[in-house]
Amino acid sequence: MKQVVQNYKSGELTVLDVPVPGCKPGGVLVRSAYSLISTGTELMKVSEAGMSMLGKARSRPDQVAKVMQSVATNGVPATYRKVMGKLDSYTPLGYSLCGVVEQVGAGIDDVKVGDLVACAGNEHALHAELNWVPKNLYARVPDGLAPRHAAFGTVGSIALQGVRQGAPQLGDAALVIGLGLIGQLVVQLLTASGVRVVGVDPDPVRCELAARLGAVACGDPASAAVETAVAELTDGHGVDQVYLAAGGGSNQPVELAARLCRDRGRVVDIGKCRLDLPWNAYYEKELDVRFSRSYGPGRYDPEYELEGRDYPIGYVRWTERRNLACFLDLVARGRVDVEPLVSHIADFDDAVETYQRLKDGELKAVAVLFRYPEPAGEAEEAAAPAVAVPVVKPRSGGAATPARYAHTPVRLAFVGAGNYATSMLLPHLAPRDGVVLSTVVTTTALSAANAQRKFGFAEATTDLDAVLGDKSIDAVFVVTRHSSHAELTRKALLAGKPVFVEKPLALTEDELAGVLAAVEESGNDRLQVGFNRRFAPLLREARKRFGARTGPASLRYLVNAGRLQHGSWYLQQGTEGSRFAGEGGHFIDTASWLLGADPVSAYAVAPSGNEDVQVVLRYPDGSTATIAYVTTGPAGFPKETLDLVADGRALRLDDFVRASVFDGGRKRWVSSRLPKARDKGQNAELAAFIKAVRTGGPMPVPLESLVATTAATLAVRTGLACGAPVTLERAR
Repeated sequence: MKQVVQNYKSGELTVLDVPVPGCKPGGVLVRSAYSLISTGTELMKVSEAGMSMLGKARSRPDQVAKVMQSVATNGVPATYRKVMGKLDSYTPLGYSLCGVVEQVGAGIDDVKVGDLVACAGNEHALHAELNWVPKNLYARVPDGLAPRHAAFGTVGSIALQGVRQGAPQLGDAALVIGLGLIGQLVVQLLTASGVRVVGVDPDPVRCELAARLGAVACGDPASAAVETAVAELTDGHGVDQVYLAAGGGSNQPVELAARLCRDRGRVVDIGKCRLDLPWNAYYEKELDVRFSRSYGPGRYDPEYELEGRDYPIGYVRWTERRNLACFLDLVARGRVDVEPLVSHIADFDDAVETYQRLKDGELKAVAVLFRYPEPAGEAEEAAAPAVAVPVVKPRSGGAATPARYAHTPVRLAFVGAGNYATSMLLPHLAPRDGVVLSTVVTTTALSAANAQRKFGFAEATTDLDAVLGDKSIDAVFVVTRHSSHAELTRKALLAGKPVFVEKPLALTEDELAGVLAAVEESGNDRLQVGFNRRFAPLLREARKRFGARTGPASLRYLVNAGRLQHGSWYLQQGTEGSRFAGEGGHFIDTASWLLGADPVSAYAVAPSGNEDVQVVLRYPDGSTATIAYVTTGPAGFPKETLDLVADGRALRLDDFVRASVFDGGRKRWVSSRLPKARDKGQNAELAAFIKAVRTGGPMPVPLESLVATTAATLAVRTGLACGAPVTLERAR
C-alpha cells in the first residue's frame, strides 16, 4: 500500500510503498476514502523538517534537554545512534480521515466490514491507503453524511473540545482569534450554541468566510473595527470568552485577548501560539486561562486509546470518541457546515505536489482533502510463596533446526523495529560480514519500511506467519513490547528457528511454561535472551582480574533507573508488567554470572508510591546479591554501580565506564574508558549468537540459566505480594 511520509532530517516528502498493517485485536483495519490535511499542524511539521539542525534544536528545546540527559546516562555513541535514527527516519503525516472498515479485529462488535467510520489519531488516521485504528479512535458515520465531510471528524473534535473548555452559555459573546481551519469550526460551533461571535484574522478572505458561517463581525487584529464590534456587542463590557486558534510567534493574540475580554472572562488556548501573558492585564481582570488538550479526555492515555478502556459516562461525559461522534452528528444534522471550508481536493497520488504547493503559498487553503482510489478488487485477507523453577528437559526430537552450511551467510528476520532494535542491535548487525538482514516484520507499516531503508532488509512485511514458514531464514529476533515476547518466542521455536528475544522472556509463570512446552514439543532449544551485560568487555576483564574465589561472596548492585516520560508504554503495567519485571532480568543475570550459579531464593521489598524495589538473592554456596532498583534517584547520578566482595578482594564497576579490583588493601587493577565509549555488551552478545547459529554450537547462555533468571524475576512479584522470601525450587 502507499503512505505519505516525511524524513525529518532531510525534509524529503514522498509517497512510500509500505506493508499493509496487520489487523490487531481491539481495532479495525480501515481503507481510506478521504483524509484531511491540517493546514496548520501538518504544515508546521513540514516547515520544521526543512530547517537546519540548529533550527530544529531551537524549535524543540524540550527534545534537546532529553538528548543531553541521554548523553549523561548512555554515552555519546548510543545517544547519537538513537537521535540520528529518529531524525533519519520516515515519519507519518495526517490524523483525520474517513474510510470503510475492511477487517474487524478480535473483541470488536460495534462495527462490521463495510461500515463507514471516521478515524482519529496521529498514529492511526494517517495519510495512507489502509490504517489500523483502535476502538476508541473511530466512530460510525451517520447515514447520509458524505465521506469527505466525515473526514473532518478529528479537527472538528479538537474545535469542539476547545469550545467545551470555554463553557459558553446562551447569549454569551465570544472572540475567536485565528480563522484557519480550527477557528472556522469554532465559530460555527459557538454559533450553534447560541453565542454571538466576533472573528479576528489578518486574511480578509478568511474573515469573509467566517462571516458567512455565522460570525456577527470579523476584522484584522490591527484594525479598530474589531474593538468597535466587541464594544457594541457587549455594551463595552468585553466578550465572555476568547478562543486562541492562531499559531506563530507573535504575542499579539494574548494581548488582544486581555484587552477585549470582560472582567473574570475566560481565555482558551486551542492553537499553538506564543503565550507571554501580560501580567497586569490578566491580573487586573482576573482572567481564567484554560488549555484545550486535543480531541478531549482520553487523549495521550494509552489505556484509553490503545487498550479500549472507556471512561464511565457518569464521570467523563465527553471523551475524545464521544466528541468525535458528537461532531459527526452536528455535521449530519446541518448544524455545522464543512463544505465551504473545502478549498481543494487532490488525488492521493498527487500528495507530494499538494504539500509543496501549500508550503510555497501557491495553494491558499483552509482545508485540503486527499481522495483515495477505489480498491481494484476484493481486499486480500490480512493475517490474522514458593515458585517452582521449571526443569529444562532434554530435546525429545520433533522439528529441530534444519542443518545449514557453516560457510553460508546467516539470514536473519526481525520481529519489531522500535528504538532499541534500531539503535542498539541493528547498527551492530547490518555491517557484520556473514550476516544477511532478510525480513523485518512489524504491525506498523512505516516502522518496517524505515528499518528496511536504513539497514538494508531485503523485505518488509506485517505477515509473521510467512516469515516463520520461510525455510531460508536461519534465526529470528523478537524485539517487540514485553507482553508479546513469550508468545512470539513460542511460535518461532515451534517453527524450528533459533530465537534471540529481548528481555524479558516472559511476564508470568504460565508464559514461561508455554515457552518450555514449545521447546519440549519441537525439540528446539536454540534460545538466547538479550541479557547483554555479562558480555560487556570491561566487566568481563574485571571478573578475570578478580579471579576465582573459595568463599561466599557479597554483591551489591545499584540501578538508578530514573523516571519515565508520561505516556511511555513501560508504564502500562496492566499489559506490559512492572518496570522490574521488564528490566530486572538484566541485573539478576549479571549477578548470577558473576557468582557462577543460579539463585535459590529471592526476597523483595518496595516502598509504596513508586516502583523502587530492593531484592536480595541467595545462592547455593551462601553468596548473596542485593539489587536496588530505584526510579527516584537524581538524573545526574550514574545509572549502574556494582560491588563484589569475597576472599579479601573487591571488584567495583562504575556504570561500564570504570572498573577496579582491590586486593590486600591496595588497588591491584583499574581500567577506565571515556564515557562516550560505554559498552554494555550488545555487540559481543550478538557476535556470540551469530556464531552459535552459524556453527550449530551451543547458545551463548545455557537455557537452564535463562529459565532460572526469568523465574527469579517473576519471584520478585510473588515476594512483594506475600511479604516473605520466595524459595526457587526445581520442579519435579
